Amino acid sequence: MVPDVLSARRCSRTGCTELAVATLTYVYADSTAVVGPLATQAEPHSYDLCNQHAHRLTAPRGWEVVRFEGEFAPPQHSVDDLTALAEAVREAGRADRPVEMPPVHAPGRRGHLRVLPSASED
Repeated sequence: MVPDVLSARRCSRTGCTELAVATLTYVYADSTAVVGPLATQAEPHSYDLCNQHAHRLTAPRGWEVVRFEGEFAPPQHSVDDLTALAEAVREAGRADRPVEMPPVHAPGRRGHLRVLPSASED
């Protein structure tokens, strides 16, 4: 049996230590709380929930809860998933792999910001 190392995500509710099986996302524009299967990656504006909290969630007055119909189940990872992950990590850590460094001072770019011409400069 392969240990379930990829699903170490826990329920976001304070004090809960159960494994997450669902993801809660708020759609503020529609006053809706959406509870669906566990997202493949944790997102900053969503919440992971265990089975109990996913089924018992209530929304504020005037909001609607849209809930996945069916049973939430923890993600199952196969040996192939773990092997692919191990190979990707091994490949990324190879010392003989060529690494392309971006130019330090590329024209029109500083750090994560980029200078764009205004409409009048076209």
